[in-house]
Amino acid sequence: MPVKPLYVLDANVIVSAVLLPSSVTRKAFDKACKQGGIVVSEEVVNELDDVLRRPRLNKYIHEEERIQFLMALLREAQLVRVTCTVTECRDPKDNKYLELAIQTKATCIISGDQDLLELTPFRGISVLTPREFLDLQNH
Repeated sequence: MPVKPLYVLDANVIVSAVLLPSSVTRKAFDKACKQGGIVVSEEVVNELDDVLRRPRLNKYIHEEERIQFLMALLREAQLVRVTCTVTECRDPKDNKYLELAIQTKATCIISGDQDLLELTPFRGISVLTPREFLDLQNH
C-alpha cells in the first residue's frame, strides 16, 4: 500500500486558511488534507492557539470557533512528538517547522514565510508557497 504524503503547514498558512475560506491558502490546506495528511507538533498547535487569540482577530473568529477549529485540526492532523533539533533557520521560531518536517519525513513544508522559503530544499524537503504547492499538485 503506498504511503500517503505528509505536509507541514506553518501557522500563518493555517490561520489564513481558517479566516479566508476561498483563499489560495485554504485551497492548499484542503488539498494537503485530501491528498495526504497534515502533521503538527505541540509547538505548532501552541503557536496556532496564540495567533488565533490575538485581539485583532476577534472580529474574524470567535472563541468558540477557534476552539472548534483547533479540536478539528487535532482530530484530522497527525500530532507528532518532535525529538530532533534544528538551528538552521535565521528566525529561530521557525525551526519547529523544519524539525517537524525532518521528524516525519514530510513531502514538503507549505509556508509564506521568507525565512523558510529561502531554505528550499531543506535537507531534501521542498519549502513551497501555497500557490507553488497548488501548481505542483495540478500538474
